[in-house]
Amino acid sequence: QVQLVESGGGLVQAGGSLRLTCAKSGRTFTTYNMGWFRQAPGKERDFVAVINWNGGSTIYADSVKGRFTISRDNAKNTVYLQMNSLKKPEDTAVYYCAAGGWGTSDRDYDYWGQGTQVTVSS
Repeated sequence: QVQLVESGGGLVQAGGSLRLTCAKSGRTFTTYNMGWFRQAPGKERDFVAVINWNGGSTIYADSVKGRFTISRDNAKNTVYLQMNSLKKPEDTAVYYCAAGGWGTSDRDYDYWGQGTQVTVSS
């Protein structure tokens, strides 16, 4: 069994930064690629970023390239999403951590966290 717990969301002004954290427990962390998705109210869940098991490869959505950085610390069983230059309203969403997939489709991922709210204000 794999459990994912996100933290670090909150209210931030446009142009500001937040770092999201996803802590994984259960099966060996290093065997999983880890991703971040987000879902705004009334919209589908969208891909944000993914990092492979050893941190050597990443993919980003075009909308966050150059602003967001995904990273992982396998010693801590943790993946991070550093979000800079946050924009209103496009970055406001519930952000979900996911494990076990690779690519931009949420159907490819096996495990999900409960989500953490990020709200960008003007």
